[in-house]
Amino acid sequence: MYIDGKLQIAKGTEPVYLLPKLANRHGLITGATGTGKTVTLKTIAQSMSDAGIPVFLADVKGDVSGVAVAGEATEKLTERLANLGVYDYDFHGCPTRFWDVYGEGGLPCRTTISEMGPVLLARLLDLTEVQEGVLNIVFHVADDEGLLLLDLKDLRAMVNYVGEHAKDYTLSYGQIASQSIGAIQRALLQLEDAGGNIFFGEPALDINDWLQLDSDGNGYINVLHCVRLVQSPLLYSTFLLWMLSDLYESMPEVGDLDKPKVCFFFDEAHLLFNNAPRALVEKVEQIVKLVRSKGVGVYFITQSPSDIPDSVLAQLSNKVQHALRAYTPAEQKAIKAAAESFRENPAFDTAQVITELGTGEALISFLQEDGTPSIVQRAMVIAPTCSMDAAPDDAKDYIVSNDQLQSKYGTAIDRESAYEILNANIIAAQEAAEQARIAAEEEKQRLAEEKEAEKQRLAEEKEAEKQRIAEEKQAEREAKAAQQQAEREAREAQRQAEREEREAAKKAEAEEKARLKQEEADRKAKSKFIDAALTSASRAVGSGVARGLLGSLKKII
Repeated sequence: MYIDGKLQIAKGTEPVYLLPKLANRHGLITGATGTGKTVTLKTIAQSMSDAGIPVFLADVKGDVSGVAVAGEATEKLTERLANLGVYDYDFHGCPTRFWDVYGEGGLPCRTTISEMGPVLLARLLDLTEVQEGVLNIVFHVADDEGLLLLDLKDLRAMVNYVGEHAKDYTLSYGQIASQSIGAIQRALLQLEDAGGNIFFGEPALDINDWLQLDSDGNGYINVLHCVRLVQSPLLYSTFLLWMLSDLYESMPEVGDLDKPKVCFFFDEAHLLFNNAPRALVEKVEQIVKLVRSKGVGVYFITQSPSDIPDSVLAQLSNKVQHALRAYTPAEQKAIKAAAESFRENPAFDTAQVITELGTGEALISFLQEDGTPSIVQRAMVIAPTCSMDAAPDDAKDYIVSNDQLQSKYGTAIDRESAYEILNANIIAAQEAAEQARIAAEEEKQRLAEEKEAEKQRLAEEKEAEKQRIAEEKQAEREAKAAQQQAEREAREAQRQAEREEREAAKKAEAEEKARLKQEEADRKAKSKFIDAALTSASRAVGSGVARGLLGSLKKII
């Protein structure tokens, strides 16, 4: 309840107020399950909203959404309010915005890879110093080459690109080990599997949209639907790490204000610290210590103060302690520690009362006007004017669909960034490579055809040469045969001529012999004729005359 510039949260022997100007000193709401922590959370959050203080709630169980719906005056509630001296209760809901990283139970919550930055990402992904250095190089290369890193596919494409061109960047940026590239890609894959591809993108959430007031001057209660989100611790840590970092970096120093600019409530706060990345724990510690001067209050809701690291616990000045149970030595120790954290009230034993508190009852110590903790009071928390149950789904759907920020965040934008550009370059390179391959194939085919043609030409030339040689050999053989034939014929002709010559010679010789023989015969015949004539003449004339005549004839002959 917002009364006279103060937030009345509970009533014991007297009203218990949370002073708006000291609400940025942070706070803690603790207690066992079923003791009324969620109702207290709603009471404080609604009181802040009524006072014009915007609120952020991490709704882990899904039961905080009732802040958007007016409560009902049940008989039990009316009786309880009457016991607290509260009458004419104004039941109303708060101006509420529902957010959801997955975009299912509210407006989508997104941020870009560039806004997260390499340092936070490296710490979130638990990268080594060397791997963080390589991731930093990836961001620098993207900046230098004008490549936007908006979502995970941009970053993964960029990491892959730098890895493939490591040699080109080593001299300018430093050594880029392939092992580091692989480790980063594996870590990003885990983040993507956890839903990081949904969280990283555009339009990015403007943290100032959580600082708005409605037309009546009431602060909006921004409810982050975390029921599904907490099932992915890596993504939940990623979101909180970004949110706290962006909150701290974007909000200016304002010093002490009349009331906080915004207050953050983290239900089931142990989820922030149990098995959380060291980077998130460090960021929470840093924010809690430093963000007060920026007009921001941070409140944690958990079962036991021991769930919160001592470094953070020491910064939480406004405390509401619901009942704790002491069934084990560890729980007894936690109760003792919780009791000792309060400024003692001499009217009761704080440690004992912690175990005796009923549902809705709490030990409360808020800061006083001078900034010192008040003496712890045992008081009943005033019920919120909103519903103490979860808001009906149709009411939530109506609020989300009619939210004025629906047009700003409702539709995801995937503009041209590193992934598209690098992918286009890859496609262009692939097309160029394909064209080069085709050209190479064509050139190979051409060379093969030329080679085949050359081979065919050489074969033809070889065959022609072989044919020529064969023809020359054949011609040579034929010429040789013709020559041999001519020689044989010449020899035969010569022999024939020689035979004919010999035959002619023989014939001539025979004829000569015949002639000589004939001449000899003729001579002998003549000689015989003469001798006969002489003989006859001798007889006739006388032997003397005959002998003279014979002698003359012989001379003549």
